[in-house]
Amino acid sequence: MNTLSRFAFAFLFVLPLAAQAQFDLTPKRVTVTLFSEASTVAAGQAFRVAVKLEHETGFHTYGKVLNPPDTGIITTVKWNLPDGWKAEELPWPATHMVASAGGEKVAGYDGIVYLPFRLTPPATLAGALKLEATMKGAVCDKESCVPMTRPLNLELKTGAAPVIDAVNADIFKSVENNKTASSTAITPPVESLGYMLLFAFLGGLILNIMPCVFPVLGIKITSVVQQSGGDRKTILLHGLTYTLGVLVSFWVLVAVLQSLRSGGQQLSWGFQLQSPLFVYGVVLVLTVFGLNMAGLFEVGASAIGVGSGLQMKSGLGGSFFTGLLATVVATPCAAPFLAPALTYGLALSLWPSLFFFSVIGLGLASPYLALSFFPPLLRLLPRPGAWMESFKQAMSFLMLGAAAFFIWVLMGLTSDTSQRDLLLGLVIVAAACWIYGRWSVPSKPTPTRIKAVVMASAFLALGLWWSWPQGKDDLFKAWSPELVQTLRAEKKPIYIDFTARWCATCQVNKRVYKDTSLRDEFKKLGVVLLKADWTNPDPRIDHALAELKESAVPVNVLYVPGRDEPVVLSKNLTVDGVKTTLAELDKAAK
Repeated sequence: MNTLSRFAFAFLFVLPLAAQAQFDLTPKRVTVTLFSEASTVAAGQAFRVAVKLEHETGFHTYGKVLNPPDTGIITTVKWNLPDGWKAEELPWPATHMVASAGGEKVAGYDGIVYLPFRLTPPATLAGALKLEATMKGAVCDKESCVPMTRPLNLELKTGAAPVIDAVNADIFKSVENNKTASSTAITPPVESLGYMLLFAFLGGLILNIMPCVFPVLGIKITSVVQQSGGDRKTILLHGLTYTLGVLVSFWVLVAVLQSLRSGGQQLSWGFQLQSPLFVYGVVLVLTVFGLNMAGLFEVGASAIGVGSGLQMKSGLGGSFFTGLLATVVATPCAAPFLAPALTYGLALSLWPSLFFFSVIGLGLASPYLALSFFPPLLRLLPRPGAWMESFKQAMSFLMLGAAAFFIWVLMGLTSDTSQRDLLLGLVIVAAACWIYGRWSVPSKPTPTRIKAVVMASAFLALGLWWSWPQGKDDLFKAWSPELVQTLRAEKKPIYIDFTARWCATCQVNKRVYKDTSLRDEFKKLGVVLLKADWTNPDPRIDHALAELKESAVPVNVLYVPGRDEPVVLSKNLTVDGVKTTLAELDKAAK
């Protein structure tokens, strides 16, 4: 496997393992609280507790069961109780249809929901106690879902007899009306195994013509044509290696998924696409390979199976990687037949699930595998010629189109500024590829090639640094004149950023908000940060700017409690400049 293949492999299979640690993926759109019906509990006498989920408008979570074909992260509560305690799940409220991504409706919770449990203490109990639990699930809106993990704890007193908490009494009256849940676990459908295996194979086969996968298939088409004049053993080895790459990637994804599930995380197929780092890796691989296919540069063409006259080892590495890539980009596509098969396969235990998804993988690899086992079929394909270069370049547009799709997916997982930096960073990465392809070629002198490699490496590093995704940032709230009026009446300091996406200076200014010391200063002083987005026409912002005697963005102001007029900051922000302005709050307090 050559350098380009190793680079791509690292992004697709190594980075995702660290993705959860790299991002604070805990969403801020749901408040989770633990309540008890008793303020004092007694030994051996059961009492009820409830987990309260309070969703912001437009956000939802899933229930404890997913109804096919819905996919997502179910809500679970895992108790960490002292020895001798017993936890029993009571009926949860019924889910209802809520708006989800793509205009679809899914079964879930929104608004305020209580998830009840019955806890039974041991026969002996003394002193104050602290109960602990962990709730896991996902918070979703109409664009995307974000995994969440919330610790829960509750401190209670102990006594000779329970003491009911009158404040929480109404909560537990409402949970008594919950109907018994329709099921408590996901079980495989009752359809015959034969039908499900057929659906699995056909689903994998149809994946070859899906928009996510077809560009990768184009890579192998040119490889097959070039091999049409090769010996049968070589062709068969490439087919088997490509199939092995497909199967290995399926095995890795299923094994990781089942392992996480056994640890209490309820994840579904495509879970890796909820990781910004994983999707970022896919974007980079598809972009770089698309530019390679377009002819912008050449690095070991065997990595994508289009080389000729290369050593067998390198060519087989290319076929193996292409199989990996085909599976990775196939995961967002639930083709016909595949949706019910995925639901069935994910409900199985580890080894049956691996076998089931191997069938899907064989379906995906079957066209190329068939050509490898029956080389005479290669005669039906066009003969190698100049048309192959044109075909490869045409496939590059589909590859870049797939990259654009994954860029859109990534934008749903990251902040506005990170989306901007992603696009600019990818341009720098493309420049690195161009520098390498333009000057690091065998026809150039060695000193020129060395300089090209160094320069391309520097541009690549800069592009990766610039485009590295950042998680969603809830530092700023949406501005409105009514909110400003309310906050000023409450004597709260307010910092307003009048900005717009098309304002270049505004985007440069936003980098100061990444400074940790500045963010800590905002938090210490209790400053409410508001963003007035003027990207689209807004008469309210027009009026606010006119009152400030400003006619263009950026405009950044600080309202100091007790003062009528705000402090207007410089057009070009610096961390020190903002901190100096915040010092006005201390002066006003004195």
